Amino acid sequence: MSDPARDLFVGGEAPQAKPNERRKVAASSAPVPAPITSAEAGYDASAIEVLEGLEPVRRRPGMYIGGTDERALHHLFAEVIDNSMDEAVAGHASFIEVELEETGHLVVTDNGRGIPVDPHPKYPTKSALEVIMTVLHAGGKFDSKVYETSGGLHGVGISVVNALSDELEVEVARSQTLYRQSFSRGHVQGPLETVGRVQNRRGTRVRFHPDAQIFGPLKFDPRRLFRMARSKAYLFGGVEIRWRCAPSLLEGIDDVPAETVHRFPGGLRDYLARDLEGKELVTDAIFSGKITKPGGHGSLEWAVAWMVTEDGVSASYCNTIPTAEGGTHESGLRVALLRALREHAERVNQAKRMTAVTTDDVMATCASMLSVFIREPEFQGQTKDKLATVEASRIVETAIRDAFDHWLAASPAQANKLLDWVIDRAEERLRRRQEKEVARKSATRKLRLPGKLADCSKAGMAGSEIFIVEGDSAGGSAKQARDRASQAILPLRGKILNVASASRDKLGANQLISDLTQALGCGTGNAFRLEDLRYEKVIIMTDADVDGAHIASLLITFFYRQMPKLIDRGHLYLAIPPLYRLTHGAKTAYARDDADRERVIKTVFKGAKVEIGRFKGLGEMMPAQLKETTMDPKKRTLLRVEVLEEARSSTGDAVDRLMGNKPEARFAFISERAAFADGAELDI
Repeated sequence: MSDPARDLFVGGEAPQAKPNERRKVAASSAPVPAPITSAEAGYDASAIEVLEGLEPVRRRPGMYIGGTDERALHHLFAEVIDNSMDEAVAGHASFIEVELEETGHLVVTDNGRGIPVDPHPKYPTKSALEVIMTVLHAGGKFDSKVYETSGGLHGVGISVVNALSDELEVEVARSQTLYRQSFSRGHVQGPLETVGRVQNRRGTRVRFHPDAQIFGPLKFDPRRLFRMARSKAYLFGGVEIRWRCAPSLLEGIDDVPAETVHRFPGGLRDYLARDLEGKELVTDAIFSGKITKPGGHGSLEWAVAWMVTEDGVSASYCNTIPTAEGGTHESGLRVALLRALREHAERVNQAKRMTAVTTDDVMATCASMLSVFIREPEFQGQTKDKLATVEASRIVETAIRDAFDHWLAASPAQANKLLDWVIDRAEERLRRRQEKEVARKSATRKLRLPGKLADCSKAGMAGSEIFIVEGDSAGGSAKQARDRASQAILPLRGKILNVASASRDKLGANQLISDLTQALGCGTGNAFRLEDLRYEKVIIMTDADVDGAHIASLLITFFYRQMPKLIDRGHLYLAIPPLYRLTHGAKTAYARDDADRERVIKTVFKGAKVEIGRFKGLGEMMPAQLKETTMDPKKRTLLRVEVLEEARSSTGDAVDRLMGNKPEARFAFISERAAFADGAELDI
């Protein structure tokens, strides 16, 4: 047994014991093993599994590429082309070739330096190429002397692609010699082969095929690959990207050529101009520029414009990697634009009008593109969706603020026009907020609304709607697709609490339930007041998959238990987003499920061969698609949630058994209806 006094002073001096006490401690200092319990008997060293090589990637691909869906599949291409782009940005490659073969193999070739093939110092029996392809965290980008800026760590990305491909072949041309090595599912299929002498060729060629054991029936989408390749050319004006695709893969696809060359010397300015073609702008010119070595880093490029009738959109990149969730560089851009506009307002004696303006007002109708190249960037997650490098915010803010200040001073008329536009947006925002507070305040206090809620401008309940969506990604698409006058959006992060089995304390402490209750304004339980409901329609809008159905069932349970009159008076609805997008030539149609897909093919396309795209979630749908299919009152389909009078007593029992805290009741309920569930699945 241990000495209690000594246990209290771990790492320090224990109180001195008397001589006889010290003898007792010494006599009992040898540890006495406790008997092994039954629970511990099956958990010993043999139960600890050690995964070798790239096996962790195959076991948990989501940790490395974010999942096994269509987005993750195309992330493999991003990892490979990013390596070639790093060679181009470093000045070692002038072109990149991308080819999608009829077999589904994807080939990426560059004329860079080529992956080293000499023996690796740490693994003398293996070439550097083999180490890079088969060992995680092995690559040239850990050393800033090799790449000043790069899109990631060479050995992480390409080795992950290798692990998740059933076939992968690498050819390297260095010193007029061609080398080749093949791999499958992360394992070497043979030694590095010296093919022979080559003239006028250098660089790396990677040909790979995604493993069906990981991705199932998913195939590369030519449209998506084409756009990804084109965006890389926009991001670095000094590179030429050559695109080729097997013609058989382009049947029914009119906007993707079989062969073309991407080269855009104008960079992001050309990119933004293409996206804004045909749209009315607040200022005549696009604010754009490029600076090398800002803050001692690689480079910074931007293009910004303000639209008259469109909601703002932003796209940002770090070392040519798309940062879909923004990050510190976008924060720097927003602050730079606001501060430069405030300085201009002071010069023209408009400083008082600018006091209420925020970055949200500046970006409300702003279309922005931002690309930074920095050393050793830090991202959140391996998929690099969000930049976390703290220094990037300062670098971007300093560089763009000075450039924007000069741009405003050079054209006072355009600067004043933009200033008035931004101030109008701020005044409109304040006016809408004041109208809502006046129209919707209670007798004793003004209503507090959750921060995630994008409210509508319509005063009163009549004609207004609130869409409850899962996650910020779906919420972002819904906010762009909505009618701001009558449609509000409330994104909920994660699954809502199961109120059928939760205690009162849990209900009171749950943030999602609090946000939802505040947004609706009508209270819950005994405090529910229908006359205080802020929206005429409450619409649950979740993904068209099992997880979406689960979230919808939890929300319906919440309303059934906490706001039953909301259902009884016909205010609760379910949105029906499509699961499939079907195209043939210029014709496009949508289908809700497998049965509806077959119906649409037969009736709309008359059995013709169609291209079928499957939406993985609302966040992957373009705002225009979400509006057209799910949110536009003129085109959408809604299901009203009702409790039939003849089934009212049994409904409560079903909710208790399915959603309650007794798993044995839930198991019995499902077992009793197993045959019905199987039949229903076949009939869908």
